[in-house]
Amino acid sequence: MIGVLTQRSVQFGKALPVQVSHRFAAQSAVFDDDHLVSCAGLVPVMTLAEQTGLGRLLDEKVRIDAPRIKSGSANPAPKLATVVAAMVAGADCIDDVDVVRSGGMTTLFDGVYAPSTVETLLREFTFGHARQLESVLGEHLVALCERVELLPGADKRVFIDIDSLLRPVYGHAKQGAFYGHTKIAGKQILRKGLSPLATTISTPGCAPVIAGFRFRAGRANSGKGAGRMIAQAISTARAISADTTILVRGDSAYGNRTVVGTCTRHGARFSVAMARNTAVDKAIAAIDEAAWTPVCYPGAVRDPDTGAWISDAEVAEIAYTAFASTPDRITARLVVRRVKDARYPDALFPVWRYHPFFTNTDLRTAEADITHRQHAIIETVFADLIDGPLAHLPSGRFGANSAWILCAAIARNLLRAAGVLAGDQHTRARGSTLRRRIVTVPARLARPQRRPILHLPTHWPWSHHWLALWHNTIGYSQPLIATP
Repeated sequence: MIGVLTQRSVQFGKALPVQVSHRFAAQSAVFDDDHLVSCAGLVPVMTLAEQTGLGRLLDEKVRIDAPRIKSGSANPAPKLATVVAAMVAGADCIDDVDVVRSGGMTTLFDGVYAPSTVETLLREFTFGHARQLESVLGEHLVALCERVELLPGADKRVFIDIDSLLRPVYGHAKQGAFYGHTKIAGKQILRKGLSPLATTISTPGCAPVIAGFRFRAGRANSGKGAGRMIAQAISTARAISADTTILVRGDSAYGNRTVVGTCTRHGARFSVAMARNTAVDKAIAAIDEAAWTPVCYPGAVRDPDTGAWISDAEVAEIAYTAFASTPDRITARLVVRRVKDARYPDALFPVWRYHPFFTNTDLRTAEADITHRQHAIIETVFADLIDGPLAHLPSGRFGANSAWILCAAIARNLLRAAGVLAGDQHTRARGSTLRRRIVTVPARLARPQRRPILHLPTHWPWSHHWLALWHNTIGYSQPLIATP
């Protein structure tokens, strides 16, 4: 029995019980119903995947011509679609693929494969096959944006963010697992793991979607392959909206001439943090003291007594030529944010910590700083994936894990589009919230007069959002193409 304390129960000095209303025996629970569906929300979500051509893209682009096991390369498109569907439903390991093969799920979906069959396919993947699947990720994102208003305002301005993470592993047989640097609680430590590199696309006020995901060894430098990833993300953003203004953001690992040069060649603007060195320190020292101005961050509050912002952050800027000793030198703005060093609260004179970034935007200094710091939005994507498909890297083979993270990215974009169609707060909800409210809804499948009907729970708190998604997918008809 679970006790729930309320104001009324405290008044009477006891808990109001929420208790089981029947007396069950040990034999009262039986798994024997072929018409129960555990994840009814997969129907509209995978219908959306079909409408945006996911199966067609997988079939056209993924080819395994020389498999180690001949049966492993057969029918890659439905096998990968099975993985994506399982991830949407919450799978975080290969065995969890069975979630789409229980009860009435096999009646709702055709071409669902067993976990062992899926694993055989994933183990056939190499770097080249992962690139094929990465191409599917980019083109499917474009198709999703055409079908759903996934990036509102993309015709005016989009942000491309790039970052890497170190996913820890503990087995001895993980290919590519090495010790790499990561930061935990503000401290740099060495940790054994694998290091994916991701790019995301977002617009002001909307949740980001994944444009590219590439698997790398744990000891890979954070900036390795960043130039190619950014070029690919810019191409995807241009396919979504050809005339949009693109701003590429990154931390100090991407403040190098490869990244800046890629942005310049592809007509994108950049805002990348710069590592401190002698030239940067000299430019910071040349900033006039009167140039520093306080910056008001979103959510900041004022001191009720003085009316000043409760923040000591200040910003200033100076012209700076980066990579001056190379043929790729470029002159732009060095915007510097400074805050008082918390280690010296009682110093006679303020001790400042400086955080410079290099940008060629035309935003005002404070606005440029606020925009640059919003690069941290990519961390919400990592948190979402770690709370879902990337809770584990399920295989010992590097290629299989590469395919796994790309399927995870496709599933996340698909789930994000479903949230937009569901409406209201679901347009920015976490993946776990969307799975709990929209996807993993139980239902009973009935077919009166041979018409399939899903009977869902009464009083479901998010029923109108679920039905909004249903009507926007099941009731959707493709627009007619005008003929001359």
